[in-house]
Order: sequence, then C-alpha cells, then structure tokens
Amino acid sequence: MKRLRLFILLFFIAISIPLAFVVWQTYSSLEQEERAQLRYFSETMFDEMEKELADLVQREENRAVDEYGHSVAGPADKGEGLPQLSPLAQQKYQDYILGYLQNNADGSMQTPLVADTGEVPEERRTLLRQLKEINQVFNTKKFGLAQLKPAPLQKNIAPVKEEKDESSFSERYLTQSKEAPSKTYLGKKQQRVEEITAEQASNIASENKNLRRDYGGAQKAPASVSGQASRVADSDKKRQVDTTSLSDAARQEPFPPRETIAAEAAETRNRFQVEVAPFQSVSITDEQVFIFRRIAINNQIYRQGFVLLVGPVLRHLSASHFEQQPLARFASLQMQRKDQGHTLVQAGPLITHSNFVAERVFPPPFDFLSVTLKANAIPASPARGSLNVALAVLAVFMFFGLLTIYQSVRTIVAMSERRSQFVSSVTHELKTPLTNIRMYIEMLEQGIAATPEREQEYLAILGSESARLSGLINNVLELAKLEKKQRQFHMQEGQLDDVLTEIETIMSQKLQQDGFMLVINKDDIPTFAYDRDVLIQILINLIDNSVKFGRHSTEREITISAFFKNGQIHLTVSDKGPGIPTHALKKVFDDFYRVDNDLTRTTGGTGIGLALVKKFASAMGGSVYAGNNDGAGCCITLLFPLTSSTSVCL
Repeated sequence: MKRLRLFILLFFIAISIPLAFVVWQTYSSLEQEERAQLRYFSETMFDEMEKELADLVQREENRAVDEYGHSVAGPADKGEGLPQLSPLAQQKYQDYILGYLQNNADGSMQTPLVADTGEVPEERRTLLRQLKEINQVFNTKKFGLAQLKPAPLQKNIAPVKEEKDESSFSERYLTQSKEAPSKTYLGKKQQRVEEITAEQASNIASENKNLRRDYGGAQKAPASVSGQASRVADSDKKRQVDTTSLSDAARQEPFPPRETIAAEAAETRNRFQVEVAPFQSVSITDEQVFIFRRIAINNQIYRQGFVLLVGPVLRHLSASHFEQQPLARFASLQMQRKDQGHTLVQAGPLITHSNFVAERVFPPPFDFLSVTLKANAIPASPARGSLNVALAVLAVFMFFGLLTIYQSVRTIVAMSERRSQFVSSVTHELKTPLTNIRMYIEMLEQGIAATPEREQEYLAILGSESARLSGLINNVLELAKLEKKQRQFHMQEGQLDDVLTEIETIMSQKLQQDGFMLVINKDDIPTFAYDRDVLIQILINLIDNSVKFGRHSTEREITISAFFKNGQIHLTVSDKGPGIPTHALKKVFDDFYRVDNDLTRTTGGTGIGLALVKKFASAMGGSVYAGNNDGAGCCITLLFPLTSSTSVCL
C-alpha cells in the first residue's frame, strides 16, 4: 500500500505541474486581456476629451479675422443703420472661457464685448479689467514665444513601422494603418493665407487709429497690392497690343470689355492677404491660459484668441466624459497642468496604490494639460468566472477520480491480501482437524484407549473434529456457490420455534463442552418466509463465533432473541465476549475480513463466517448489522421482512 500511495502521489504531481502551468498561463492571459480592455476604453475616453478640445480649436479657426472686434464686415442691421455686431459681442460663452480679445500690433487690446474700451458698460467693467490685465501680462511674454513655422514637406521617406503587440485587445478587432501619424496638433498645423476686404482690415485695427487710417476703405493699398494692380493694368495693355497680331478668327472671339477689366482691378486693390498662424497657448496665471493665433497684415502682427479657465475646462471634461461612466466606480481620474505638476481635478475614488495607470498629454495648443487614469482593481473578465467554475469542477473530478482509483486499488489489494490470508487460514483450519482425527484414529488402532469410556471419549473427539471439518468445507463451498450465483434458496413461510429448538439441540453438546449457556427469548411473532436450512446455518455460524472469541470471558452466556417490531422480524445473537472494535463493525461482514488484534491472531478462523451470514440474509430479503452491547460483548441483529414464500436461485 505504501508503494501504491507513492505511485498515486507521483501521478498527481505529474498531472498537477503541467495543469498548474496551463492555469497560470490562462490567468495571465486573462489579466493581460483585462488590462488591455481597460486601456482600450481609457484611451477611448481620452480620445473623446481630445475630440472636444479639437472641436473647440476648429471652431475658433473657422472664425473670420474681424470677429474679435465689436463689429464685422457686412450689411448693417435693417432699419437702424448700425454696423453688424460680431457673434462674440454677446457675453454668452462656455463656463470655461473667460472672454475673447485681440492683442494689437502696438500692444493695445480690443474685445468684441465693447466698441470702445474707453466707454464700457457697468456690467462689463470687471470682465474688461480682467482682460486688460491679461493683455498686459501677455505683452510681457509674447516676444519670447517661438513662432510656429510650416512643417517642411518630406518626400520619398519610408514610413516607420512601429512594433505592436499582436496579442493586444485592439489589434484583434481593428487593423490600423502603420503609416498613420499620431495627432500632434488639434486643428490646422500649418500657416495659411486668406484674403480679406478692406472693411475687415479696418475692423481688425479699429482700436488703433494710426493703423486704421492705413486700412480706411480703398484709400491706400499695401505695396504688394498696388503691385498686383499695376501688373493687371500692364497685362491689359499687353493684351490690347497683342490683338493686332491675332488672326481674323481670333479677333471674332469674345474678349472682356475694358470696364470689366477695370472693375476687376479695383476689386483687387480693395482686398488684402492675411497670414493666419495655427493656435498656440501662453500661460497667464495658474488658472488662466491665453489660446491665440497670429494674424499678419502688411507686416503688422495681431494676436487673436480667448482666455481659457483651466479648472472649469478640466471639470467640464471630467463631468462630460468620466463621472457618468462605469469607469468612475473603480477608477480615479486626475487632471492637471503639466507645467505645474499638481492635480487640479480629481474624480472617482481616491487610489493610493494603483495597479493600472493610463496617461495622456493633449496635443498643442492644449499641451499644458495632462490627464491620468488610475485603477487599483481591474474589473474581472466574464471569462474568469467560467474559468473558475471549470477549474473547480476539474479539481473536484480530479480529487474524486484519484480517490476512487486509490480506494478501488486499495480494495483490490486488500481483497487480494485477505484471499491470501484466507488460503493460509483454510489450510491451517483444514490441517488441524485432520491431524486430530488421524491422531485419535491411530490411538484407537494401537489400543491406547484401555477402557470403553476412553474409547467413547476418543470417538466423541473424532466426531467433533469431523463436524468441524465438515462445517469448514461446507462454508467454503457455500461461499463459492454464492459468488457463482448457483446457490438455491427455498423460501417457505413458518415460525421460528422449530428452528430455535433445532439450534438448541445441535449446539447443546458443543456449548456444554466449552462451558457456555444458551438462552432463548422469543415473543409471539407472525409467520414469515425464510429458508430453514440457511437460517439454521446462519445461527450456527453466529454461535460458533461467540464461542470461539468468548472462551476467555468470565461470563459465558449466549442469548438468542426473536421479536416483531416496525413490520420486521428481529433475530439477535448476543454474547458476553470481548466485542468488536468500533472501526470494524461494518467491515466484519466483508469477505475474508478478520479484525487485526492479538485475539484474532491467537484464535482460528477463516473470515468467511460473517460474510456468509450477510450474503444469506441478503438472499432471503433481509439485512444484518453488528453492534456492541452496553456492557461486555457484541450483538448481531438479523432483520427479515414479512413476505410470501418464493424460490430463489442465486
């Protein structure tokens, strides 16, 4: 058995090691999948925030250059003769925009909120004072800002292929182009040139009278524009001269009249080219950032933009894209100014030790903002629950499977050992009575028994040993027939009186020789079906066991009781012997089983007596169980149901 346990242990280890590796790999893959999912959705949230900021920049880029003044070029309001107000003239901005302003070339400021900064309505004085202070701070910083230049064009450059984890979550569903560049700017990245009217140019310089004179209608055009008009006139003259050399067919083709050419030249003289740079940012205070674009007109630089409130814009992004999401239940969002390094907005639970971190620094002109998502416990994948159940079921099956294998093998080994012991016991049990029979026969032949009384004693011993030998052989044969299901049972209804009487007659001499007393207690019980010979053999086996193991007891008494209870016939055999160990009360009915103690080792037996009792009782529709008495000895109880007589073949 030790070798068997060692083999099963080695087998368990051999299975457990690769299985544990597979489980570890599976859980590692699940954890990577969970982290990839959380990273994918956090990046999606960051993209939504970035998209809203990009929409803000694009909306500002689409504004006309004169919208940062109080009025814009276009038809006046009907019926009032007033100039058309700028869309920004009304103070209806987002909560995170303080206001709009234009920093003029000479450092002065104008804002769409008022037509003249010298005459300010009472309700806008506080805001205008803040904008003037911001403009003053900006004047001290604007000359130190790096001017954005168009990115040089690159030709015939092979795209750089980034290495990506092919097992990542997003790669399983989306195949993104390897050549797609990362977003480096929210909006247009290159400087562009626009054409504006003289009226628009005048509106841009409305706060500076000297500059405004330069753009007062079509009075004076920039040198570049005058050059363009001269070139148009020269081309007109050239076309007049060249017409003299055209063929007749060519002269018959329509040609623009002189008035049309003059109108086009006048319109050209009244238009200006404006260079518009991408938006950029400059920090005014910890809470205020000026987002602006550079406007270049006739070598004059204007800066137009809006004042962004950092705290409110971060709170707006958090409320719009995070706080209402399931992420907010287990993740923490921290938003901060990158140039300051401390958190301005914190949403979600406070997490000190994070197991997951995702960061994003927004592209220019919001490159001063950064956002960080932290999580301590990553949400479990639904597959983890199924895996846990599968592993639990597998563990249970492995445990019970190995336990079943161990029990089965142990039973087979134990049965084999008991069979071996049975063969040894039977050999000994057969040899002992045969030796005694042979010895007493030789003594009778040699006339050692000198008196008739001595001869009768020897003959009695021969009869007893012969009966013992016959009983042993009979038990072995009965067991063989039962295993082969060849034993015939003849069930007939009757009472126990004649059976108990016959038992008393058969066993009286043996009990008397060994000094035992047989006591029979019988109540009035109804008739029931049983095999008379089999029931007698059962009782003889039980009494033999009591005599065999009770020879050394101080009280040598065997009691047979018969009574009717709960619809069953109860037949018990009780003695005053040493009893049966508690752990062996159920095993004593197994084939070839013998209790391993000093008493059984010094007492003869084969281990098939009680096994036959159980098989016989079961064949007659009954059952048997063993128990110890409150005092000394044990009690074997047979239970038989009330059934009609039948003939059974097993």
